[in-house]
Amino acid sequence: MRRTEDKTFLALVAVVSIAFAYVIAPFFGAILWAMIATIEFFPLRNRLLRAMPGHRNGAALLTLLVIVAAVILPAIILAAFLVQEALTLYAKVESGKIDLNHYFRQFHDNLPPWAGRSLERFGLTDLDAALAKLGAAVVDSFQTLASQVLNVGGIAFGFLLALGVMLYLTFFLLRDGDALAARVATAGPLRTEQRQALLDTFVVVIRSTIKGSLVVAILQGVIGGLLFWGLGIEAPVLWGVAMAVMAFLPVVGAGLIWVPVAAFLLATGAVIKGIVLIVFGIFVIGMVDNVVRPILVGRETRLPDYVVLISTLGGLAVFGANGVVIGPVIAALFMTLWTLATTSRTTNHAG
Repeated sequence: MRRTEDKTFLALVAVVSIAFAYVIAPFFGAILWAMIATIEFFPLRNRLLRAMPGHRNGAALLTLLVIVAAVILPAIILAAFLVQEALTLYAKVESGKIDLNHYFRQFHDNLPPWAGRSLERFGLTDLDAALAKLGAAVVDSFQTLASQVLNVGGIAFGFLLALGVMLYLTFFLLRDGDALAARVATAGPLRTEQRQALLDTFVVVIRSTIKGSLVVAILQGVIGGLLFWGLGIEAPVLWGVAMAVMAFLPVVGAGLIWVPVAAFLLATGAVIKGIVLIVFGIFVIGMVDNVVRPILVGRETRLPDYVVLISTLGGLAVFGANGVVIGPVIAALFMTLWTLATTSRTTNHAG
């Protein structure tokens, strides 16, 4: 009888947990980033709490204000510039001030003869033909993206709602995070060393992803955007953000943006600009990852680049933008769990 009651209780726990996860699913991103902000800024909260003992609310509030001033406000300002630049660029293309067909023809005409013949062999003789080769799905994706950019009102409302939830939750996680972490750590049916290893992996990967990948991405985006602005290339903020996004992908990174632009500049006769972009791309943008990331991450655990690349791409495909963090975290937990399982199995056999 007791066994039946226990099974019923566990089934009830599972059903209610799944239902709760379904209820909070719309705010998954806000919850995730609240946890990330808490993990990153919890050391600051602890220092403030030591300076003002007994004032947990005050320490949490001051930490939250630092998050808003150092992260949220700059992100909002950047987003405003990005939207404005995207709208301006879209308007120029629509009005004909930026003639994409002209740029494509100029690029085609300046290619070496063998390259021009290759494009003609594939039917890429003008922009319309190139877009047709890309396929309707890709074109539809660009049209969908453009419509989303123009739908500023709906995006702004959803963003403000998610931001409000994220900041509200961050305050309580900062205030009660240590107690909550202790309760979560004792809730699972795992040995103490297993729980600690998983918790340490989660925290380390979150911090290394944010301190390493995010800061490096921001630096590469800023440097790339300033470089594009100095070279007189249209929409430097847009290009800078694109490079920052691509910088999350190891090996290829921001080069997915600046390399094709440099090739276009060389092919259209802007040789000096193309050479400048290549030199700065290799020796400045490309070196940021090798110089800055080790300083920020230090000796913390780093996943192999190929694991980061695959898990990041998979995370983006499954979870959208949040997958930049979720993918590497899942990969790290996977590797930690299998390491623990292997170690445990070896220990049992030895015993």
